[in-house]
Amino acid sequence: MLNSELKLIECPRDAMQGLHDFIPTEIKAHYINSLLKCGFDTIDFGSFVSPKAIPQMRDTADVLSRLNLNESTKLLAIIANERGAREATSFEEINYLGYPFSVSEEFQKRNTNSTITDSLSLVESIQNTCVKSGKELVVYLSMGFGNPYGEEWNPDIVQKWCEILYSKFDVKIQAVSDTIGSANPYQVKDLFSQLISLLPSVEFGAHLHTKPADAKELIAAAYTSGCRRFDAAIKGFGGCPMAKDDLTGNMPTETMLDWFNENLINTGIDEGMFNKAYLEANSVFPM
Repeated sequence: MLNSELKLIECPRDAMQGLHDFIPTEIKAHYINSLLKCGFDTIDFGSFVSPKAIPQMRDTADVLSRLNLNESTKLLAIIANERGAREATSFEEINYLGYPFSVSEEFQKRNTNSTITDSLSLVESIQNTCVKSGKELVVYLSMGFGNPYGEEWNPDIVQKWCEILYSKFDVKIQAVSDTIGSANPYQVKDLFSQLISLLPSVEFGAHLHTKPADAKELIAAAYTSGCRRFDAAIKGFGGCPMAKDDLTGNMPTETMLDWFNENLINTGIDEGMFNKAYLEANSVFPM
């Protein structure tokens, strides 16, 4: 890989965005501030998308103004169109823009109301905006490990889009996403091994939705295949609403940290601060 350093990305935005009841801005900011003290490489803290689509994130700019930032942890915001990209890049504090690109035509339409062809044009536009503003684009490859719509899926399809994103649009950070929580360790290991071998200049990430019991096996599969970028959310909150199993959520951060610690892999996370943030989660998420 281009960068062999372990990068852990905490995703409170992903954990919060699907909740029905609005979380007050001050509670969001207080929680994210507790995460900023833990030593994560990046915090996926909010999104600049239509409030009609994701009402929970309508206060992202206000949350940002209340954050106590530091030099060690960067901020990532999700965007879905050019307007969102322009808004996100207007904030100096934001380092990364994340865009959900689907290898499934049907999911691309459902998620961003566009075709894959339209989405590629948008990637080009967003990348240009990022370059001009000194930001970096992270593309999430939705449906990276399966397809629930009857469309064809195989690792070569994912590889094709990864190659196009890099060769045509210079996207150097690509997070392969198990949107519906269907991946098994063999799929994860095979796909990351294939991608990392083919595109060594790309930083590949694992954005895995999972049942708690399967989490460590998936982490092990991704790490041993060369992946060094991992998304997670405390207690596994969030995930994809289309994963019709209530036990399937985001990769639980505490489980991920347990696996790294058990295997004597340095995470750079302050354990005391993480424990405080873990307790803070109880004031944010319904139990």
